[in-house]
Amino acid sequence: MDRKNLSPQGEIARVLVEFLEVAVSCIVFLKGFYHPGAFERRRYMNVVVHKARHPKLSSYIHSATVGLFPYIQKGLVERVVVIFYDKAHIPIERFVFKLDVNQSYTSKVEERDLEFSLRAFLIKLTVADTLTKALPSDSTWEITSYFRSLPQESTSKEAQMWIPTDTKQWMQPPHITPIKSMSSDPVKLQLYLEHPTSTEPKNLGD
Repeated sequence: MDRKNLSPQGEIARVLVEFLEVAVSCIVFLKGFYHPGAFERRRYMNVVVHKARHPKLSSYIHSATVGLFPYIQKGLVERVVVIFYDKAHIPIERFVFKLDVNQSYTSKVEERDLEFSLRAFLIKLTVADTLTKALPSDSTWEITSYFRSLPQESTSKEAQMWIPTDTKQWMQPPHITPIKSMSSDPVKLQLYLEHPTSTEPKNLGD
């Protein structure tokens, strides 16, 4: 990625993709999904984080987040979601990153200011364990992205990495717990948790 020739939207997307890779790793560590040895302590944006070190785990998180770069740059990505499922593949918890990159922004992106704002999200994640629920031992997880519109270049290499999701949807509006949000001229970002309501049917339709 040639940083010298990036547009303001490209620079924002580059920082966001790097941030998402670390944030997703932190979420998976937070949930205790894998043995702690699958992660290593790193300092990122002056925050101590847990980054995946297991080759397959690291590769999955990296490819899923980096693959979003062209779509975040074009403002096509609305949400990036880390979903945890029970054994019936029904969502039991969702970490949602809702983002909006200003496509008309033409000024130089102040990377230091952007990273300072994103740093606050990582700090919040390190203490978010009290907001989450314990996972069953047979749970699974995945990274899912929701697009505002389908990418035009459906035959491109990047687009072929993504497949339509078969995630079951909750029948009732979820219970939302805000974690952190930022709103600036070049980019808006929200991070919140979604849980099914107590009235949610246990057997969901497709």
